[in-house]
Amino acid sequence: MEIRTLKGPDEIIPAIPHIARLRLTVFHEWPYLYDGTMEEEEVYLKHFAQSEFACVGLAEHEGQVVGATTAEPFKDTHTDFRAPFDKAGIDTSKIFYFGESVLLPEYRGHGVGHAFFDIREAAAWAWGADKTAFCAVQRPDAHPLKPDDYRPLDAFWQSRGYERRNDLVCAFKWKDRGDQAQTEKNLTFWLHEL
Repeated sequence: MEIRTLKGPDEIIPAIPHIARLRLTVFHEWPYLYDGTMEEEEVYLKHFAQSEFACVGLAEHEGQVVGATTAEPFKDTHTDFRAPFDKAGIDTSKIFYFGESVLLPEYRGHGVGHAFFDIREAAAWAWGADKTAFCAVQRPDAHPLKPDDYRPLDAFWQSRGYERRNDLVCAFKWKDRGDQAQTEKNLTFWLHEL
């Protein structure tokens, strides 16, 4: 497997369709249950190509993109992600935001997740961040689509030095698979001091 870092529009833009397809595949499953479109994905991902200090990590196997991760300064990300920080009066000028990390199931458990954190944390250090942050969707334990063998990533994130902040929650709408309309979901932030 090859893991590489992309920066700037010339490197990021050609990868967007591959990352979009991967996001649609991985986020279709629990806990996101996301039923999106390529058009929505490409619009969302294009802003990483416009952010001067954004980085994208790609994991490829035999020429196929099997994993991806994104990160950028918090000031460059969507305002909805910053809203709970603004409401709490937390200065985000030195926070680097970690977007998604998506990896096909058959490639999990082989160190790619750690490599993705290393890539994003290196970009945060280079930019001059003093904190990194990401958010994860919260679903009720009794949700009917929760797999019996689901194992949350909390322990992995804690092992990387991240702290769950239940006081920092943002809300996003998307359509769950099988639903007819978008509904609002809460995403809780995790923070790490560099």
